[in-house]
Amino acid sequence: MSLALMLLLGLMLAAALALVLLPFTRPVDDPLAAQRTQLEAQRDHLYAQLRAIPDTEEGDLARLPLEARAARVLRQLDELPATPPRPEAQGRSARLARAGWGAALLLTLAGALTVFPTWQRLGIGAAEAGQVTAAQQLPGLRASAQSAKTTASYNAWGDAAFQQGSYDEALRAYTESLKLEPRQPQPLRRLGTLLLNRGSMGNQPLSEQDAGQAFALIRTAATLAPDDPESQLLLGYALVKFGAEEEALTALERYRELDPQGRDADELISSIRSAQNSSSPALQVYSASCASCHGPAGNGGLGPSLRESNLTRDAAAQIIVQGKGSMPAFPEFKGEQLSALLDLLQEWQPGGAQTSSPAQPSDRNSTVNNSMNNESAGSLSGNGLNTTGQGTASGSSAKEQP
Repeated sequence: MSLALMLLLGLMLAAALALVLLPFTRPVDDPLAAQRTQLEAQRDHLYAQLRAIPDTEEGDLARLPLEARAARVLRQLDELPATPPRPEAQGRSARLARAGWGAALLLTLAGALTVFPTWQRLGIGAAEAGQVTAAQQLPGLRASAQSAKTTASYNAWGDAAFQQGSYDEALRAYTESLKLEPRQPQPLRRLGTLLLNRGSMGNQPLSEQDAGQAFALIRTAATLAPDDPESQLLLGYALVKFGAEEEALTALERYRELDPQGRDADELISSIRSAQNSSSPALQVYSASCASCHGPAGNGGLGPSLRESNLTRDAAAQIIVQGKGSMPAFPEFKGEQLSALLDLLQEWQPGGAQTSSPAQPSDRNSTVNNSMNNESAGSLSGNGLNTTGQGTASGSSAKEQP
């Protein structure tokens, strides 16, 4: 809720209370005071005459007309409007009313500054709540960064802009921060992701030089902070863009180990595995018969990790066909099927075949790349980059990076 809106609500409340309480702030005249006084005097005089009549037969006869006159006076008094409060009582009421008005105004202002902004985020998810908070804080953080010119202020500005989806601002903020301190993992990886996803955000395709620089920023950030979930997540996204699906899987699985509650990589991991399984008979066999125990990527689960195994090819074949311990036997695996599965396990073992480091974005797996773009290409718990964002990352901005 903006400050202007809060002030407007406060003024509206003050005006409404003033209309209600204004009569209590000054004395109110009684226009029927003279008539009321005269009738009360007649009433008192008649009561005095009735009290003076003796209790005799003659007195009873004399009392009847006086009682009739007293009844008429009382009826006239009842028909008059209620008597306004005395000045002393009115003063107390006015003081109480003014105190209540002040308390209500203070409560309204306190609620506008504390409770009302929280109500804006009720009923929405954590991602949307983060965007609302970022939108509220962004103008102040921008002004603070442009004034203080420190890494902390630039990073706070960049983080809020990144969460809100204002990628132009995020790029500017992170660029200024990295000029002051080049080895900051979060600005590095986010800036690299902004540059790398420039094409998916509606700009010109990346040149080879810009793509390499963007990937270098993300790789450097992952090296500086290898145990940061965001480092591994954005590295996985970047590796997929370069066609290095095997390395990307390793990074994305590492992200899920570091952040078991994180769901940002699930769709991308599924897409990579689906694409691999459709083109690899060995992965099809592994996914159908082995993944439930040894993990989708061979990293272990109920069974041991196959990527840390030192078994020879013959020993592995014997265990697969005959079983061992809690490992069931698979005698149906024979010939080319068994040979392909053994080739896959050898690739996963230490010293096996490795995917070469990427140098240029690859389009050889459009299914995986499309999945990555659809899944936000850098989404951070639902608050990060997305392909419909407004942000752009120009090549000139890339050249300014350390």
